[in-house]
Amino acid sequence: MFLVYIIYSLKFDRYYIGMTEEINRRLLEHNNRKNQSTKAFIPWEVVNIESFGSRIAVREREKYLKSAAGRRWRKLNIRPRGATE
Repeated sequence: MFLVYIIYSLKFDRYYIGMTEEINRRLLEHNNRKNQSTKAFIPWEVVNIESFGSRIAVREREKYLKSAAGRRWRKLNIRPRGATE
């Protein structure tokens, strides 16, 4: 099973979108500064997970979520705990 995930840094009000097969391991990597793109913005928490049957499908969804339309979708549908509007 392939997953696309959205993580959020409350401290910095930032989102990150990625894909993985093991969400717990991946979140630990983000919070342990093992990812160049996210290490400056810890701590991270998972705010959305979607599962797909193929790597191609999960990659298409990840690309959509990183697009302008995907950012609009995220703004309307994802509400992190404690986030300000």
